[in-house]
Amino acid sequence: MTRSNWSVPETEVVQSIRERLDERAAGADGPPDVLATVVGVEGNAYRRPGAKMVLSADGEGIGAITAGCLEEDLVSVADRIRETGRPEVVTYDLMDDEEEDVWGLGVGCNGVIDVLVEPLTETYRPAVEAFGAGRDVAVLTVLDGGDGALADGDRAYYRPDDGTLRTPEGDPATDWPDSLSDPAGALADRGRGDTLVVDDRAGGTVEVFVDGIAAPTELVVFGTGHDVGPVTELAARNDFRVTVVGFRGAVDLDDRFPEADRTVTTSPANVDEALAPDERTHAVVMTHNFVDDRLVVESLLDAGVAYVGLMGPRERFEEMLEEFAAEGRTFDESELEPLYTPVGLDLGGGSPYQIAHSIVAEVLAVANDRRPGHLKAREGPIHERVDVGDGDDEGDGESDGTADDEGNNGTADGADEPDARAR
Repeated sequence: MTRSNWSVPETEVVQSIRERLDERAAGADGPPDVLATVVGVEGNAYRRPGAKMVLSADGEGIGAITAGCLEEDLVSVADRIRETGRPEVVTYDLMDDEEEDVWGLGVGCNGVIDVLVEPLTETYRPAVEAFGAGRDVAVLTVLDGGDGALADGDRAYYRPDDGTLRTPEGDPATDWPDSLSDPAGALADRGRGDTLVVDDRAGGTVEVFVDGIAAPTELVVFGTGHDVGPVTELAARNDFRVTVVGFRGAVDLDDRFPEADRTVTTSPANVDEALAPDERTHAVVMTHNFVDDRLVVESLLDAGVAYVGLMGPRERFEEMLEEFAAEGRTFDESELEPLYTPVGLDLGGGSPYQIAHSIVAEVLAVANDRRPGHLKAREGPIHERVDVGDGDDEGDGESDGTADDEGNNGTADGADEPDARAR
């Protein structure tokens, strides 16, 4: 696979799945595509459960489930899946001390990774449709059905707005345990994945991977200056669904900001009507027009959005507060909590892309409920495991991203060769 295909945002991976399904539904011939999904991690890993990769018959892949060390091996696994037509869970043991050969490919994980490899079929369409519509959804896939009514590879869906388990065809999933609904809802809301073992309806147990796919985080960028471009580009690559808002229609927004998912031309006074911002909205205000910024900030704060990043020095916002007060509008501390000005993290850069990195990094931190800091100073895993039993995040040694639990980045050479085995 190419480096560009490996590094695409998750939103593009899901879009690629939809495109492949559409092509097949339209009568495209050839071997089926294969979907690989991380379903379990023990110890450290580059990606967490739910990471996906689409593998085509020509050996190309879109997406990443590791830092690049296992993707090539999965090409051969995918060939086997096309021949059998059956899903498999393949385990890569990166902690096997008995192996003498060294890949030297920057694994840096020291963990055990379980990967579900399956033919890509229409049973996955409800997931991509929900994602495309901006709805949270949980995809439930049987990893081990035991002797009950569910077979390996069977699939169901849980949509929080519906509150019931349903088959890919939309019928009630009567063969599925009701006990899966609550954890599926929690995982869908957080965009996390976990493998659960629950009692089935026949008195046995069933092992199910619950893949929570949260709707993309909405980022609205107000402004049409050239400095909006880098922010839009980096935000899109970080899986935000980006809307660029311009005023007065003086700029062709679609042409200037091709990375945006949509563009809107309106007036500062009509932001509520044009966008309907709510508690899930994240916004960056960078019109460089004092009056426009003030009107937009007021609308966003009144709407209770999750984040407002305002471009400009702190003194500029203090001047805004004075004008608000002169008009009889005051804000208490809780109302101003979502406001970040000057916008961005203190990364020390001053070029357009460095500033954009600072802004997008801050939005990521807020969206992920993180206090920015150096990973070397963080104790425990980088990403906590979601304990769906009580709804709290709880670290259990699982981690992913670019560093392991000791703070080493995920590019260490000399990792043990993985022991790959299918179960």
